[in-house]
Amino acid sequence: MAKIPHRFYLTEEQMPKQWYNLRADMKEQPAPLLNPATFKPIQEEDLYPIFCEKLAHQEIDSQTRYFDIPEEVLDMYKIFRPSPLCRAYNLEKELGTPAKIYYKFEGNNTSGSHKLNSAIAQAYYAKDQGLTSLTTETGAGQWGTALSEACAYFGLGLDIFMVKGSYEQKPFRKAVMEVFDGNVIPSPSMTTQVGKKILADKPNTTGSLGCAISEAVEKAVNTPNCRYVLGSVLNQVLLHQSIIGLESKKAMEILGEYPDVVVGCAGGGSNLGGLISAFMQDKLLGKSNTRFVAVEPASCPSLTRGKYAYDFCDTGKITPLAKMYTLGSGFIPSANHAGGLRYHGMSPILSKLYDDGYMEAVSYEQTKVFEAAVKFAKCETILPAPESAHAIKGAIDEALKCKESGEAKTILFGLTGTGYFDMKAYSEYLAGTMTDYIPSDEDLQKGFDTLPQIK
Repeated sequence: MAKIPHRFYLTEEQMPKQWYNLRADMKEQPAPLLNPATFKPIQEEDLYPIFCEKLAHQEIDSQTRYFDIPEEVLDMYKIFRPSPLCRAYNLEKELGTPAKIYYKFEGNNTSGSHKLNSAIAQAYYAKDQGLTSLTTETGAGQWGTALSEACAYFGLGLDIFMVKGSYEQKPFRKAVMEVFDGNVIPSPSMTTQVGKKILADKPNTTGSLGCAISEAVEKAVNTPNCRYVLGSVLNQVLLHQSIIGLESKKAMEILGEYPDVVVGCAGGGSNLGGLISAFMQDKLLGKSNTRFVAVEPASCPSLTRGKYAYDFCDTGKITPLAKMYTLGSGFIPSANHAGGLRYHGMSPILSKLYDDGYMEAVSYEQTKVFEAAVKFAKCETILPAPESAHAIKGAIDEALKCKESGEAKTILFGLTGTGYFDMKAYSEYLAGTMTDYIPSDEDLQKGFDTLPQIK
């Protein structure tokens, strides 16, 4: 058998033409979204003031297994997809493991991440509906960058509320968004009523994704011909990101491989949900027994230390409520460097799978994550984003377990993006000045105290 190449690409013709809806094969469905005014299950039409109508339908539809990818979306996908499936030969050698380590690399676009997969789809549906502008939030900046690219392509205006901690850490992210005409606002801000209230209560806050979501939604509902879009957590986002898993499975089939373990970083759930999608389908249908490992930061441990409960998706408590693993919408995470993983909750789909025992979860301090990132960069020549480095750390630990046991397992992880806008963080790690923050039980309780009382 010929040696498997370091990088393997599907052809354009082999690229999936449909997204896969994981809910269609789940034995038990995630709990429905709730209307924030009535606490009753939300109807599709209730979402129309916030989301594009076709996206609202994708959000609610749990029966349709596959959705056709519109031709206009496929045309833009072909600029940067299919993305490569890579074999980490050098990392395997460095670790001395019998395991085979693969990673799906999503950083081959200007956003530097997987986020463009959903940004293109959401911008397309907005344009198709005749809207003229969108609003959104962004943490580390990958989503804001991706949506700026997509909105520029489809001729839409865009307001981006960027978590203030990341806004101050990553000025060049702001510059890239502005290249694509994105209007970037540090959140919380004085441009919205909810932002003013948050600043009045906590004037020195570095913000959170929950804060930024509140501001973006408020701006959208008060702007004519505008809607809000979100880069993670939602069912529709995991649907669009399923292309990652579908491509991965197709490539591994061609190479004669199948993963024993799939590892992904976990913030809101977009990358992880997309990566595991096609393989989780096999597990749900009894065709495989693959292990799925979610890796999150110890500073924002929604799966490993959160509660499975209904919660608001935003700090201002104006969005629909989702049943998910959450730290409470009032939880303000430490301004650590994995900005894309600083969300208080987790995708309802992934939360349900985790609660039902189909997934595992671990958390790591950021110094250990950056140690893994540097090791990977030296071996594989790609500087990973801090978010991606969580998956790298998880994959390395799985490979070291194989070294101890002598098992030659096949490990697949998601390399969600590149870290070239995270040099301040790398500099702090290399200088030995990076610190770790793990919230105490008392810290977490402050967030849990904000949970709505819903039975």
